[in-house]
Amino acid sequence: MTTDNIKLDYSKISNVEVADIDYNDYPDFCDAYIMSAMYGEREMTEQELEVLSSDSAFVNEAVFAQIL
Repeated sequence: MTTDNIKLDYSKISNVEVADIDYNDYPDFCDAYIMSAMYGEREMTEQELEVLSSDSAFVNEAVFAQIL
């Protein structure tokens, strides 16, 4: 399934869990990705997580939120 047509409302995203946080990659954390998150009242799909993980700025913010 293609992720090109998936649009996310970031205000609905919560309970973000990041995986593969490598402190040697600080401050970029280029290997990190969003492992799970909620979208409103439901768990995000794999396709939605893929779209979210492709947003490096969001992933970076989520890493800092998780480690601080």
